[in-house]
Amino acid sequence: MKRLLRNTLRSSWFQRAVGVLAAEYLRLVWRTNKFTFDPPDVYERVEPQIPAIFAFWHGQHFLTPFIKNKESYRAKVLISRHRDGEFNAIAVDRLGIGLIRGSGDHGSAFHRKGGVGAFKEMVRTLQDGCNVALTADVPKRARVAGLGIIMLARESGRPIMPFAMATSRFIRLKNWDRTTINLPFGRGALVGIREIHVPADADAATMEALRLELEETLNEATRRAYAQLGRPGPQDA
Repeated sequence: MKRLLRNTLRSSWFQRAVGVLAAEYLRLVWRTNKFTFDPPDVYERVEPQIPAIFAFWHGQHFLTPFIKNKESYRAKVLISRHRDGEFNAIAVDRLGIGLIRGSGDHGSAFHRKGGVGAFKEMVRTLQDGCNVALTADVPKRARVAGLGIIMLARESGRPIMPFAMATSRFIRLKNWDRTTINLPFGRGALVGIREIHVPADADAATMEALRLELEETLNEATRRAYAQLGRPGPQDA
């Protein structure tokens, strides 16, 4: 029985079905939640600086494909090669976002997980005028930003745009990243406080300072998004 279940979960038809259903469910959530933007002119501020690196926390990421509000905007998202990433990849592709497969982890598994190739592809994507989106967390350490995204900004010369999205109605799982499943028919908030620039000659100390700034900015954006909706954020759960 366990083998049958495992084989079903790994089968392409099952992954495809789940990915498509997930995409259409998220489309329903986006269309039935009335979103506010903080600051109100966030798109006018961001547009002159694209292509950019859009950063968000893992577990708070399900609605992020919908920040692409114009067909002229091009974007790709980094998704793990792990089999669990297949569901996300299928859903994201259906929502019109390009894919980069690999790991953002710069630890010991960086090469094994395709991190080198993914990093190079992200740099090329930005050079081609296309935005890149990825979670900022160190794997399995929620709300701790890694250096990978800082390295990407230094190498590409493009700004990091940290942001958070939240809805007033949700289910929060009790896992490592407090994954939030957004629900339809409520209110939503998108918060983008400020961009972060990484100098091309940034040394280790500067990069660590900017890593901490990214972490603090994402935490503040997340707190602000949930506060606007009168709901507790994942850090308060």
